[in-house]
Amino acid sequence: MQFQLSPELIEKIEILVEEQNDKELLLHLEDLHHADIAEILDELNLDEATYIIKLLDSEKTSEVLMELDEDDREKILNNLSSKEIADELEEMDTDDAADIIAELSEERQEEVISNIEDQDHAADIKELLRYDEDSAGGLMAKELVRVRETWTVGGCVREMRRQAENVTRVHSIYVVDAKDKLIGRLSLKDLLTVDTKTKIKEIYIPRVDFVNVHTEGEEVARVMQKYDLEAIPVVDDIGRLVGRITIDDMVDFIKEEAEKDYQLAAGISQDVEADDTIWQLSRARLPWLVLGLFGGLGSVYIMQGFDEALETFPILFFFTPLIAAMAGNVGVQSSAIIVQGLANDNIRGSLFHRLLKEVGLSLLNGIALAALALLFGFIVGQDQLTSLAIALSMLLVIIVAALVGTFVPIILDKRGIDPAIATGPFITTSNDIFGIFLFFYISKLILGF
Repeated sequence: MQFQLSPELIEKIEILVEEQNDKELLLHLEDLHHADIAEILDELNLDEATYIIKLLDSEKTSEVLMELDEDDREKILNNLSSKEIADELEEMDTDDAADIIAELSEERQEEVISNIEDQDHAADIKELLRYDEDSAGGLMAKELVRVRETWTVGGCVREMRRQAENVTRVHSIYVVDAKDKLIGRLSLKDLLTVDTKTKIKEIYIPRVDFVNVHTEGEEVARVMQKYDLEAIPVVDDIGRLVGRITIDDMVDFIKEEAEKDYQLAAGISQDVEADDTIWQLSRARLPWLVLGLFGGLGSVYIMQGFDEALETFPILFFFTPLIAAMAGNVGVQSSAIIVQGLANDNIRGSLFHRLLKEVGLSLLNGIALAALALLFGFIVGQDQLTSLAIALSMLLVIIVAALVGTFVPIILDKRGIDPAIATGPFITTSNDIFGIFLFFYISKLILGF
């Protein structure tokens, strides 16, 4: 059953915080899921939210902090001492703790880590901070269950019990050799059904999917999706098992990447949110708006070069927005399909064959749309030669726009640039310019001005 937060509950909690009625406040909060508490904190002011964070036990607080919006979490952390933050991190998995510490200044990071009592936990967090946040090393957690191939099943079970105390969920049991190199995985069924004196090396499964610490997050997501994995082990450059990535962390990563790609496609160059400052929002949007401005000025310049055509055939002016819109729409459609294919790693074959296929598709669509344009001209009694010029221009513009929409994201991807850029103003603006130029040039050839 999903719990629905009511305005009355939030108002009641605000009153209890103001009265500092800790006992009743805890009674209202103890049965709530940490995600619901985070939602409540989002409705409170900073002082009220900080008060609740300090009131909750460390285990609950650590879960709530991970559910908070990044900006809200930053504000609350700034209201906590380094010792208080360290106490919360003690209860977190290393990957979550590293994510939170990464949001602090370097000076504050050192203070917080020095206040973590569990030195092994602190060392693991520091290790994770060395990796790029979007790499497997930056996404992994150090908590996992590993066993040695030389152990017996009985000894393995005892050691697993000890290790599992620090692991929230046991997805897999990994087998390592004497040098901690990953050599396989262990089936829980086999572990429970064989004699306790059996050696692990006799029953472990040598085939195991894994990723390197430097593997990009997108590639990790593709591997986990392809093989339907709930968790995947991470090894270093010499094959030692150093961590694991679980599906919940991967879902969070995919969500963040999707939000970034959506913003890029919309012409927003930085990661921003609706409640960010006007300056932050302007800085993220302005570069692409400037690109659109220059694209528009380029279109104006092209039209000025065909001023004679507009004087002789003024009707062409009224079809200019149609041609520009068709070019932009077709380009965005083509690029969106290619970007999706690149993200899912299902773009196969050479670039030439991909472009050839797109030409065929755009030719079919272009002929259908050109025929409709001719039909429209016939119905409204438009000059047939003019209708032909518009129809042929539209056909050619659609083909060119489709090729640009296909070619650009593939080239960007090969050069290590996020191809999601190609689905936004970049493609729309470039195709507007190409479309208007081709429209007037083809019309000039057909109408003879």
